Amino acid sequence: ISTQCCVTMSPVSLTATTSSDEEDDSDSSTKPIRSEKKKNPASLFQTGGDPPKEKKSKKKVPPKGAESEEETPETLQKNSNKKGKTKKSKKKEERPPSPVIEVDNLEEFVLQPAPQGVTVKCRVTRDKKGMDRGLYPTYYLHLDNDKKVFLLAGRKRKKSKTSNYLISIDPTDLSRGGENFIGKLRSNLMGTRFTVFDNGANPDRANADWSNVRQELSAVVYETNVLGFKGPRKMTVIIPGMNADCERVPIRPRNDNDGLLMRWQNRNMDNVIELHNKAPVWNDETQSYVLNFHGRVTHASVKNFQIVHGSDPDYIVMQFGRVADDAFTMDYNYPLCAVQAFAIALSSFDGKLACE
Repeated sequence: ISTQCCVTMSPVSLTATTSSDEEDDSDSSTKPIRSEKKKNPASLFQTGGDPPKEKKSKKKVPPKGAESEEETPETLQKNSNKKGKTKKSKKKEERPPSPVIEVDNLEEFVLQPAPQGVTVKCRVTRDKKGMDRGLYPTYYLHLDNDKKVFLLAGRKRKKSKTSNYLISIDPTDLSRGGENFIGKLRSNLMGTRFTVFDNGANPDRANADWSNVRQELSAVVYETNVLGFKGPRKMTVIIPGMNADCERVPIRPRNDNDGLLMRWQNRNMDNVIELHNKAPVWNDETQSYVLNFHGRVTHASVKNFQIVHGSDPDYIVMQFGRVADDAFTMDYNYPLCAVQAFAIALSSFDGKLACE
């Protein structure tokens, strides 16, 4: 498939071509009623125990470096992604960075859900340098702020039958046995389904109470559409639910028939949450599919996406999109953690899905 074809047929996701807050890129029939937007998003992800107490839904002062999602979005920039080009506005708009976020314990931070009401803004860079980096590039995740704090690194393992990405909290140590190994992303043979694990033990090496067994943090399913993978992608993201204390419910499968993918496939949704990518809207003027990224995405790419809950499509759980040839922004909200969001982003790079 030619690059031209991909860019023209699936330039999914630039800033929406709307010019005011009255208009929106989503279909009006799917918009929730205004009053529903004030509902505490935490309730969308809770799967067990009592509902979150009222004190949890009160507006908190964001921690240092947090950016409240209630801030007024940046002025919408009119972009066109026809043939991969971007119309430049008369006045160049700077991409707003995230304020400083203090990361005291990196391992703890990357596994903790984002604080409620806070958007953690990050940047993913792809390094293709070196003899085989074209086939096995390294991906780095940093906070998108002045300090550019390093969070995670990921790289596909060589000699693996399926796509298998190691995720590390050290940019130079991406070994499976290293102490910096924090998680991994594994695909099926078709390269259309992915599972995200933490750094726990394989069930074969479980201790008596199974407390050391790895957790499944997320799963991603890519579906083909009438255009195959040339049109807008359809993604389903499956994550563990949250308990009444807003902590992730541990999902520790004892075998392959008990994981997130099998639970979802069998519609056994206890303690499991299903999310989807927000469907882009066809724009006749630009002859392209568009989504509103509020200035955080500047380049057309089939990889660009926003993940939402079906009950509140205005609450963006995660968004990811291209800003340069090998640079992408990745923003995530509660209940995702950095490892979950980074692994979901890595899945979109996989070779069997690739079409830029």
